[in-house]
Amino acid sequence: MKIDRLEVLAEAYGADLSRWPAHERAFAESLIAADPAARAVLEDAAALDALLDASPRIVASAALTARVLASAPKRKASRGHLGRVFWILGAGWAAAACAGVVAGVGLTSHVTANERADAILYQATLSGVDDTEVLG
Repeated sequence: MKIDRLEVLAEAYGADLSRWPAHERAFAESLIAADPAARAVLEDAAALDALLDASPRIVASAALTARVLASAPKRKASRGHLGRVFWILGAGWAAAACAGVVAGVGLTSHVTANERADAILYQATLSGVDDTEVLG
C-alpha cells in the first residue's frame, strides 16, 4: 500500500481502522508502523473525526416531517385487471426474447462447430507452418 491509497482510505473511512475494509487493514497497519508520514495522515483523519463527532446532530422537526410527507406524490389507484394484463403480456414478450437468444446461441454454436473442425483438420494437414494459411 502506498501513502496515496492510505490517504484515500483515511478520507473515506476515517482514522478508526476497524471501519476500514478488512483486506486493507493489515497493509495500513504495517505502513503506519513503518512510515511517519502515514501516521500523520491518520492523525489528520482523527482530527477530522473528532470535529465531526463534536458537531451537533440535526433532527428534523415534526412539522417538517409532516410537510415532506404531505408533499410526497400520492400512489395512484390500481388499474385493476388491465394492469395485470399488461404485465403478463410484457412477461410473455420477455420470455419469447430470451427463448430466441437461447435458440440462436445454440444453433450458431452447432453450425460453426463443423466449420471450426474443418479449419483445424486443414491446418493439421499443412506440411509447413505458413502464417497466411493459419491466420487466413
